[in-house]
Amino acid sequence: MTNLESLDEKAKHVLFTGARTANTFAGTPVSDAELTDIWELARWAPTAANTQPLRVLYIRPGEGRDRLVKHMNEGNRAKTADAPAVAVLAMDTRFHEHIPAVLPFRPELKDVFDADDARRTEAATFNATLQAGYFILAVRALGLAAGPMGGFDAAGIDAEFFPDGRYRSILVVNIGHPGENPWFGRLPRLDHDDVVQWA
Repeated sequence: MTNLESLDEKAKHVLFTGARTANTFAGTPVSDAELTDIWELARWAPTAANTQPLRVLYIRPGEGRDRLVKHMNEGNRAKTADAPAVAVLAMDTRFHEHIPAVLPFRPELKDVFDADDARRTEAATFNATLQAGYFILAVRALGLAAGPMGGFDAAGIDAEFFPDGRYRSILVVNIGHPGENPWFGRLPRLDHDDVVQWA
C-alpha cells in the first residue's frame, strides 16, 4: 500500500484557506522562469483519458497586452493592463490529435473524437476547465497572486490571438505580486450541510 503525504497547514493556507483573487498588482516583474514553472506544476492535472486540452498564452505588457485589454469587460481592463503577466487559457478543439502520444495504449480514441464534434467539444471544455483550476493553484503554489476572470469577449480574443479557430479561450488570469489594497472583503462560503450529502 502506498501512503500519500498530506500538506502542512501553511501549504493549505497558501493554496486554499488564505488564498484570494488579486485585484491590484505590484510592479514587481514575473520572470519567464516563474511562468514556465507554473505550467510545470499545472501540467499534472488529471484529465479524462489523459487528453490535456488546455493551452496557455502568456502576454506581457506592450502591444500584445493592448490587443488583449480591448476585449476585457470594462471593470477588468485596468487590472489586466497593470498585471506583470497575463495568461489566456484556451482549449484546443483538436486535442485528440495528440491521443496516440498521450494515451499510447488506446490510440484508436483519436478516431472516436475525430468523428464526433459534439463529444470532442464537451470533452475539451470539461477537461480544460479542470486544468484551469490546477493552473490557478500552481500560480499560488509559486508564491504569486492569481486574478482569474471570465469577464471578456471570448470571440474577440479568439479572433485576435487564435484566428485559425483551433483554440477557444475559457479564462484570463492576471499573474503577479499583490499591489495596494489587492483584496476585496472575504465573501462567505456555503456551509458543509448546504453542500455535502452522505449515502
